[in-house]
Amino acid sequence: METRSRDGTAHDHHTGNTKCGACREGIGLPFSFTMAFQPIVDLRTSHVWGYEALVRGPNGEGAYSVLDQVSDELMYAFDQACRVRAIELASDRMPADGKTRLSINFKPDAVYEPTACIQATLKAARRTSFNPRQLMFEFTEDERMRDVDHVRRIVETYRQFGFMTAVDDFGAGYAGLSLLADLLPDLIKLDRSLLQGIDRSEPRRRIVHAIVQMTNSLGITCLAEGLETREEVETVRDLGIDLCQGFYFAKPAVGQLPEVAVELLQ
Repeated sequence: METRSRDGTAHDHHTGNTKCGACREGIGLPFSFTMAFQPIVDLRTSHVWGYEALVRGPNGEGAYSVLDQVSDELMYAFDQACRVRAIELASDRMPADGKTRLSINFKPDAVYEPTACIQATLKAARRTSFNPRQLMFEFTEDERMRDVDHVRRIVETYRQFGFMTAVDDFGAGYAGLSLLADLLPDLIKLDRSLLQGIDRSEPRRRIVHAIVQMTNSLGITCLAEGLETREEVETVRDLGIDLCQGFYFAKPAVGQLPEVAVELLQ
């Protein structure tokens, strides 16, 4: 059954009750998982800017070994569990500077009501003495976004809580210009497919240069992800991108924060 609130927003009570019940009742998952962390570096300051939390199997298996077990019925409980697990693992490993970001992935479809669905995250932060203002949530869609207004509400609500938001895989699939115009996130992560071999590709350099100029004018930060060579890093830096991520700096490490050699940042 669908009704509309005073602001005209549609709500499906049956679906909403199912989702909220998964959060409220702490529905258990029939599988276990853990998190790996990969650093995001700031070339301008030569420091680690943050860490992205990535799903892994309990023995370090790849993400798909876990994601393949997530049915529609488990999606909401799994989303909540990922947020909590990432905070629990990172809380006593992150630098005590109050600035280093923890980036957590989520699917917008796994959030029914932004304020209600963030409560488990805030509770985990309080329990582990983790500053929630260090959180960044990045989202992507593997299919065309069906309800942009809903995602906009998520972004606006998270901004009110002091979280950063990021669009992942920008430049690939459906994460494109219309999504950027509709949502105005704090940050976009340029996809590896756009950056691979950028040092040898004039068209890629021109495209990335244009994206950097455009996002700068909108007050949005660009992050280059998936970098694997020194040449790629130097090229994106020359194009005006300071935040970078990829195997060149460090591979994801299961249950720990990998170190980045200083010489790789200079």
